[in-house]
Amino acid sequence: MSERSAPRLPERARRKSKPRIRKLLAAILGTALALLCFDEVWTQWPGAGSRAGGVPRRPSPSSIPAAGRAPSAPVIEQPVASAALVPAPPAPPALPAAGSSPCPQEMVLVAGDYCTAVLQTCARWLDDETLPFARCSEYHRPSRCIGSRVKQRFCIDRYEYTAPGEALPLNYQSFEKSTALCASLGKRLCTETEWTFACEGEDMLPYPYGFRRESVCNQDRTDLYEPNPHYQILADRRERADARPGCVSPFGVFNLAGNMDESVLREGKEHVEPYRNALKGGWWMAARNRCRPATTAHDDYYKDIQIGTRCCASAE
Repeated sequence: MSERSAPRLPERARRKSKPRIRKLLAAILGTALALLCFDEVWTQWPGAGSRAGGVPRRPSPSSIPAAGRAPSAPVIEQPVASAALVPAPPAPPALPAAGSSPCPQEMVLVAGDYCTAVLQTCARWLDDETLPFARCSEYHRPSRCIGSRVKQRFCIDRYEYTAPGEALPLNYQSFEKSTALCASLGKRLCTETEWTFACEGEDMLPYPYGFRRESVCNQDRTDLYEPNPHYQILADRRERADARPGCVSPFGVFNLAGNMDESVLREGKEHVEPYRNALKGGWWMAARNRCRPATTAHDDYYKDIQIGTRCCASAE
């Protein structure tokens, strides 16, 4: 049995259907080429990722470079209200700006008119005033300059010298050792005049902190000795150099009363070796602990547990 032939369209119908088929094929081919080209360009886009399943992500309008999209109106950002605003941390203490002081950062500039001789009268005594080292509780105000005024300008250490890695100021320092230490730091030992002016300021204060004796410095202690039944051994009562923020002079120099005795150079040609030194400031015992007095009985090689070092330098 022979196959039955498929019915054939009339010749006119065949001629009319060919252009339609060609148009349909062209449209399908154009769509396929457009999709292929777009996917190829997207997979090469910088930072283009893929979704799960490996289907490429289409670029969002914000990710397309400006040259590739129509210009839009500028976006104005508005502040976003927060339900819980976190307060900013406090600012650290301000340090002197670079170049604002001729002194190194660990030193203080002292500048002004120093009085060579001062009259200070005690209004109320803390001890029997006939004692050689009697303490005054409060002085009459103001102090009187009965000498001459001399211009001063120099740098002085803000604190007693503390060796790197140590917690307490260096002790057992004689005048000779302090002189050598300051020289090794590129500084020098303070003169007696410099030290006194850094302590009292232009108002010639009896104490670095004012006219009334107050318990703001490491001084007036009575527990001076170690508990030893056979010997009197002086106890070490030093404190950190920054332990007493209230023990500060008008220029911002700390511990110029109490904590440590400090060696200074006495001016004048009459002060020759081995008695060129004076000890200033007093230590933690109950002594005068004022700006003007000085201990001058020891030679330049005397050292002990309570003697530290403070340096000065020129303010060039």
